Amino acid sequence: FCRVDPYGFERPEDFDYASYEAFFSRYLVVLTRRAIKWSKLLKGKNSIQKSLKVKRYIRKGIPNEHRALIWMIVSGAQANMEQNPGYYQRLLEGEKNDKLVEAIRTDMNRTFPDNVKFRKTADPCLQHTLYNVLVAYGHHNKAVGYCQGMNFIAGYLILITKNEEESFWLLDALIGRILPDYYSPAMLGLKTDQEVLGELVKMKVPAVAELMERHGVMWTLVVSRWFICLFIDILPVETVLRIWDCLFYEGSKIIFRVALTLIKQHQAFILEATNFPDICDKFKQITKGTFVTECHSFMQKIFTDPGSLSMATINKLRETCREQVLSQG
Repeated sequence: FCRVDPYGFERPEDFDYASYEAFFSRYLVVLTRRAIKWSKLLKGKNSIQKSLKVKRYIRKGIPNEHRALIWMIVSGAQANMEQNPGYYQRLLEGEKNDKLVEAIRTDMNRTFPDNVKFRKTADPCLQHTLYNVLVAYGHHNKAVGYCQGMNFIAGYLILITKNEEESFWLLDALIGRILPDYYSPAMLGLKTDQEVLGELVKMKVPAVAELMERHGVMWTLVVSRWFICLFIDILPVETVLRIWDCLFYEGSKIIFRVALTLIKQHQAFILEATNFPDICDKFKQITKGTFVTECHSFMQKIFTDPGSLSMATINKLRETCREQVLSQG
């Protein structure tokens, strides 16, 4: 058995190889079938038009060999990169903000300590690439600068694209367009979306909402990392990548679909909790096990389990929740 997964992450001591092997042998068949379909769709071209067919294909998973390309195209990162030739390089060569650089340096060794490609001893060592992407981004988007969590997201982008400049433009797509205001200093968008999730749980899984309220557990305590890290280090790598496939195409509502599916699927388990620490622990437990490892069936569930979830509903909730967050601030 391989102690290191294909992305360079070391598997934990208690990794369940048997159920993983069982899942992966089935999943490989799916991947092979999807790869053939994608190759036909792309026909050797480096472009794709948004359509219902493409959306369906993306929901069923993008094969790894096409992932970087499709993310770049559907997120708008490709167009931005082509419209700004040399821009990334200029950011790296320009004047630097010492405080920003220092903050990023501090986080380098804390980024994926369990990934062999990010170790100082690795060749090439991806820490250097990660540092460049974050420094460039901090100078490109001064309102955001750098904030913890971005290192993990940029790190994942680098693992998939294997390309520094593409990772920069994808990070820009996520932070600048797809995620509303998650990483600004006040994190208003992030705080708002955690409250939005709370409202959605009231509508769709009321018993869990009631339990949280009864024990005075704030949503931010149990789900903030889901939002900040976009499920990195919370769900298995393959599952995170499948979620990101949809996130780049369909936007931030995917995060709510995933969160609601985890909560709804484990409703009975969560409701066994009888106190505050117990609830927090249950929320840690529900992101582990075969339900989340079986990424293909998991992704089917996120589009059925939570029921209908329109952008209009989310935007309406965002408006009211944002007001609440601002008034508490």
